[in-house]
Amino acid sequence: MNPSAASPAQLQRRTVQTLVVTQAVGALGITIGIATASLLARKLSGSDKLAGMAQTAQVLGAALAALLLARIMSRRGRRLGLVAGYLLGAAGCGIVVLAGVVESMPLLILGAVLLGSTSSANYAARYAATDLATAQNRGRALSVVVWATTIGAVLGPNLTGPAADAADVLGIPRLTGPFALGAVGMLVAALVVGTRLRPDPLLVARELHAGTTPTTAVAAPRLVDVLRERPVLVAAITGLAAAHAVMISVMVMTPLHMEHGHATLKIIGIVISLHVLGMFAFAPLVGLASDRFGRVPVLATGGVVLLVSLLLCAMAPEGSSHEIFAGLFLLGVGWSLATVSASTLVAEQAPLSALTTVQGGADLVMNLAAAGGSAFSGVIVGELGFPALAGFASVFAAVVLVAAVLAAQLVRRPPLAA
Repeated sequence: MNPSAASPAQLQRRTVQTLVVTQAVGALGITIGIATASLLARKLSGSDKLAGMAQTAQVLGAALAALLLARIMSRRGRRLGLVAGYLLGAAGCGIVVLAGVVESMPLLILGAVLLGSTSSANYAARYAATDLATAQNRGRALSVVVWATTIGAVLGPNLTGPAADAADVLGIPRLTGPFALGAVGMLVAALVVGTRLRPDPLLVARELHAGTTPTTAVAAPRLVDVLRERPVLVAAITGLAAAHAVMISVMVMTPLHMEHGHATLKIIGIVISLHVLGMFAFAPLVGLASDRFGRVPVLATGGVVLLVSLLLCAMAPEGSSHEIFAGLFLLGVGWSLATVSASTLVAEQAPLSALTTVQGGADLVMNLAAAGGSAFSGVIVGELGFPALAGFASVFAAVVLVAAVLAAQLVRRPPLAA
């Protein structure tokens, strides 16, 4: 197929296919270090309370990158923004490896901040799938790209052990092996999206909307003005941010909670794999439900599932247990329900002229909320224990339900013209 001569429907299929491959490879790069990030931070800092700092720095990096990538995409399209995110993430992985070699906590934090750029690129990719989608299949298109993350996300944590063995061969610390392999995945993702995402779906969408040749510079309205005119976006972004805060704050401290009970790195990796399976594997079904039953009911369901998962986590003893397996799996499912539905609501309610601005702002708020939760999670677990962390996270889960109620009242209003 000649991309330049393809119909919008054909371009949409090509875009989604490209993003599926990119997400699979990029997710492997970003998730392979989940099970060891907190352990490496604890080793370099010498403190359980600082074990969550690596994940916190990564989430803050994703928040900062959300603005940078949104600006690039607004001016130059999705392709260059995604490439930039994956390349910055690969550089971050290299710095994390160096941090382990020289035993430097500040270098670990710097590398984690850059690593967050890949997280931001992965989040932006889900929105790229909706640029040329119709109203009837927007949720499905977004969810298919989210689902593709399953391939790399489930495989990644299970490569923790082999990557650690490879680190021995390379002469680097075992806990840095996953990050070395992650850098390779991110470079491959950058190559795929850089060569395959042509023509750019966002620029084509602008062309179709305006009836003119796509431009590389678009004057977008201010985010605050868009949110004031379309308050349903505030509710959607709130639900999105709260769900992400729940997931990150509990997930980042789970390896430490399990290690305290003498769970092996292999078992910890399996639990994290089950968690990310819940996050991504059922996304297509979530997207179908969102298209058929509406974004708001699915968002509310996500809030309920998150609360159930937190109850199980609060009951989980240290080490390996049925409660932690079930709790982390449902934590992923609840996140998927809330994230797919809220993201689809953001994509369809934002005007095209401010699309990347709103989406970048949504991801900024989402990651800042998660960074706050992650920062407090280490202190809470260190002082009060893992069950207290589950109780803290339940406040965010309740916010998801409140956001769904508000969105139900606001979404009935037809969106203003772009």
